[in-house]
Amino acid sequence: MVSDEKISSSLRKGLAEFCVLAILRSGSTYGLDMARRLEKDGLIAGESTLYPLMTRLQASGLVESAWTSSPSGRPRKYYTLSPTGVEALESFERIWPPLRNAVDRTLGEETANET
Repeated sequence: MVSDEKISSSLRKGLAEFCVLAILRSGSTYGLDMARRLEKDGLIAGESTLYPLMTRLQASGLVESAWTSSPSGRPRKYYTLSPTGVEALESFERIWPPLRNAVDRTLGEETANET
């Protein structure tokens, strides 16, 4: 039997990168701030989940990063959406609603067939 956590984890993995791109649409963001927001929403398990994702997004050319001085002392790495990332996010935003609706319809049909 497949656990709820395994299903949830698989779904989050596929969606987290687009949620990161959506967050970055507003402007440059510090990794820890992003991790806290995504963790609060249940999209990632924590900081240790975010940084490998950010490395993949950077390698794919979807995000860019830069080190910036911080008033607290240590420099911080800020991430920014690249032009390719903007295109990927726009594609996701076109694809997601019909896909979500198709899944919802299918789940609804299955529920209706059970009654």
